[in-house]
Amino acid sequence: MYADAGNHHGAGRPAVWCKAGPGNQELMVRTDPDPFFVPPCVGPSGWVGVYLDGKVDWEEVADLMRDAWRMTAPKRLQSLLTP
Repeated sequence: MYADAGNHHGAGRPAVWCKAGPGNQELMVRTDPDPFFVPPCVGPSGWVGVYLDGKVDWEEVADLMRDAWRMTAPKRLQSLLTP
């Protein structure tokens, strides 16, 4: 996961980037391109970006972050979570 205040990659918008499941990046960006985008560098690996300005669905952001963590965290740490 990566958070950008909007200055590092020149977009000028605060955003988070997170790993997405297979096919999810394309679906999210195609369905709702206002908050979702393909981030530079990690976009070709399936990561999705979410702009954090404007109207933000924070529950959806939390779900995306949780799923991204589960895709990258070691199994030992994942086993400590409640389902």
